[in-house]
Amino acid sequence: MDDVSNRTTPSLLDDSAVRTPPMERLSLFEIVTQHLREMILEGELFPGSRISEKQLCETFEVSRTPLREALKVLAREGLVELLPNRGARVTEIDPQEVIDLFEVMVVLEGLSGSLLASRAKETDIDEIRSLHQRMMEHYQRHERVKYFKLNQQIHQRLTEIAGNSVLLELEASLSLKIARARYAANMQLGRWEESAREHEHILAALESRDGDVLSIAMRLHMRRTGDAVVQALTRD
Repeated sequence: MDDVSNRTTPSLLDDSAVRTPPMERLSLFEIVTQHLREMILEGELFPGSRISEKQLCETFEVSRTPLREALKVLAREGLVELLPNRGARVTEIDPQEVIDLFEVMVVLEGLSGSLLASRAKETDIDEIRSLHQRMMEHYQRHERVKYFKLNQQIHQRLTEIAGNSVLLELEASLSLKIARARYAANMQLGRWEESAREHEHILAALESRDGDVLSIAMRLHMRRTGDAVVQALTRD
């Protein structure tokens, strides 16, 4: 089974480490920001842990300037806390904020499910089915990081396919917090298995275009994910 904490971070000077379309060349600090964000969201940098600028500069093969610019961006996103004259650390996940977040997300997912049943095109359903099959292959191989990335892609595409711009904007504004919480839940083996089964139910409801069942399935999936995160955060 993959261990996120043991994942090797490639040098940012290696073109293979940055899969950016030719017309979307990013600045060095933007590349550093992307990598650091992934390290936090995927649990490689733990909540509450201090960020070693020296170590990350050596790992990424960059100077402190782009790293510090990246930390400022992540601080605005609420993922890191800048400590005066003491560097930075990854922010803790607040259990009450998670509870509040998932109360909202359960409602949004229910709405998304209702809209999807009537608005999804056959090509959209084919796309979700393909993504789901690839995700389940990663699940069968116990590849958590790859599974999680496809999981996030599926949730994003479902919201986009629902075709409501306000819904999409609301979920986008919560995307970083929800991604971090979802990953924390998926790190629990029991929840990961349960989540995979729930995705099977969501796909089946989408394929049958049953709005009521799809809405219930998506709400239940979100609520159980939230419960798992809170349980993990409050465990003694």
